[in-house]
Amino acid sequence: MKRVIAIDGPSGAGKSTISKLLAKKLGFQFLDTGALYRAIALHLRRQGTAPGSPDPEIAGKLEGVFIQFSDGRVMLNGEDVSEAIRTTEAGHYASVFSAKKAVRDFLFQIQRDAALHHDIVAEGRDMTTVVFPDAWRKFYLDASEEGRAKRRFLQLREKGTEISLGEALRDVKDRDTRDSRRDIAPLRRAEDAIYIDSTNLSLDEVIGVIVSHL
Repeated sequence: MKRVIAIDGPSGAGKSTISKLLAKKLGFQFLDTGALYRAIALHLRRQGTAPGSPDPEIAGKLEGVFIQFSDGRVMLNGEDVSEAIRTTEAGHYASVFSAKKAVRDFLFQIQRDAALHHDIVAEGRDMTTVVFPDAWRKFYLDASEEGRAKRRFLQLREKGTEISLGEALRDVKDRDTRDSRRDIAPLRRAEDAIYIDSTNLSLDEVIGVIVSHL
C-alpha cells in the first residue's frame, strides 16, 4: 500500500475542498469517499429502497453496481451522476444509508484498493479509524456548527439550490447526530489524528497547517 493521508471530520468542515487542494499540491490522488456514498444512496433510492430496509435487501440491490472516477466525474454503472449526487436529498440519504453495514461492506474494499498503486488523500467519517487505521498521516478537521452551516448554505446556493441558513444548520446538526451515534463506524477522532479547527482559517491556512505536519 502507498502513502495515505486520511482526513476525518463532521459534515461541512471543508474536508472535500481541502483534500482536493492538498492532493493537487502534493501530487497525490484524491479519494472522494463522500461521492461514493452519495452514488450508492442515489442508486438505492432509484431502486425504491427505504432507509429502514434490512441489510440483505440492500446487499442484493448493490450486486453488480459499478462506481468509478474519471477526470473528476463520478460514474454510476456508466452514467455520469456528478451533478445528481450533489443535491441536498442525495447528501441526506448518503448519511442515512452510510449507517448500513451492507453499504459499508460494499465500499470498504473499493476504498482500500485506491491506495494499492497511488499515494492518496482520503477524506470521510471513518478513514482514520476503520478504512485506513495505519494511514501515513491522520487529521481530524473540525469547525463550529454555525461555520459549517454557513459553508453548506453558500455551497448549495451557488449551485442554485434554495435553502435557508436555518435549514442548513438543521441539516448539519442532523448529520452530526446520525454520524456520531450510528452503531457501525461512528464518527470519532482517532487518538493519533492531528486536530485542526478550521472555523476561522482560510483554505490556504488549513493546507499550510497540514503540510507543516507532513
